[in-house]
Amino acid sequence: MRLLTLTFAAAALIAPIASADAAPPVRAGILQCQGGQNVGFVVGSVTSLECVFRSEGRRPEPYIAKVQRIGLDLGVTEQTQLSWAVSAPNSRLGRGELAGSYGGVGANASIGVGGGGNFLVGGPANAYALQPISLQGQTGLNVAAGIAGLELQPFYGNGPRRQGHRRHRHRG
Repeated sequence: MRLLTLTFAAAALIAPIASADAAPPVRAGILQCQGGQNVGFVVGSVTSLECVFRSEGRRPEPYIAKVQRIGLDLGVTEQTQLSWAVSAPNSRLGRGELAGSYGGVGANASIGVGGGGNFLVGGPANAYALQPISLQGQTGLNVAAGIAGLELQPFYGNGPRRQGHRRHRHRG
């Protein structure tokens, strides 16, 4: 599992370089995430976050994120808040279009209050980049650095939408 995550993260970092002759990305909006307690496992961690994608001229769009980190991760954080500028092939994204796997690098530290940053690329066809627009804010006692992976799923009410599931209306 660790080798697969490392391979994916490396590929995600190289993909934008390989497609350098494509149209330059534009800023499509801001993805803001927050989550609760996270405990580092020395060589990695897993954190769940609630996110909202905000873009001009559209309603805020909720997402659920799972962040996995491979590398040094020691300590406990109580609250985490992150904000990323979303770069995309164009500024008009469809609902749920940010969903997918992202990989990259990140680092953070806190003694009481702290901060950090994560740069991630991925999504459909590795066409999206999540760039920190401010420091990651967190409270706790923690130090972490390494390769980060993010799974982003749209949130539709009670949980992530299931693939292939459609609601049928019964007529009576």
